[in-house]
Amino acid sequence: MTARAAHGRGDEPARAPAAGTDATRTGVRDEVDRIVEAWGRERPDLDVTPLTVLSRVSRLARHLDLARRGAFARHELETWEFDVLSALRRAGAPYRLSPGALLTQTLVTSGTMTNRIDRLAERGLVERQPSPEDRRGVLVQLTGTGLARVDAAFSDLLDVERRLLAVLSEAEHATLATLLRDVVAPFDAP
Repeated sequence: MTARAAHGRGDEPARAPAAGTDATRTGVRDEVDRIVEAWGRERPDLDVTPLTVLSRVSRLARHLDLARRGAFARHELETWEFDVLSALRRAGAPYRLSPGALLTQTLVTSGTMTNRIDRLAERGLVERQPSPEDRRGVLVQLTGTGLARVDAAFSDLLDVERRLLAVLSEAEHATLATLLRDVVAPFDAP
């Protein structure tokens, strides 16, 4: 059975709850409930059901972005700095990658990556080293300061994200992760 079938999503489009219907288990209504209700009233000819999920995903993304920025700022990092440092950290000891590998993992242009590496090197968070396989090549490696900074920021980030998801049980968390993977995976396919 597919995830869609397991969650009652067949060929018929689901309809948003009728106006005044309590759609949550807690009885709490959010801004998306009000938006969906208003669109349902103003455009009853349209199925506004996608808004019930994707508007919440969009709003959550904004809250998550603010929470992440705060976690990184506490460690004197910008989001882009954390992205580069964490790519190096995930590579494992000795925490180094080629600029090309960093491009692939952070989805920026080569000019942008060169600028980012320069700025991180100026701050003492990374250093360039000659590639042992290609004397013309360069590898970017975390410094001890960069390693300590990214590890502390990552721990803080996980605390922040855990608090954002605290309303969910472990089972709900796992279900949500699976459903979101189903939605996102086609965009990540090569």
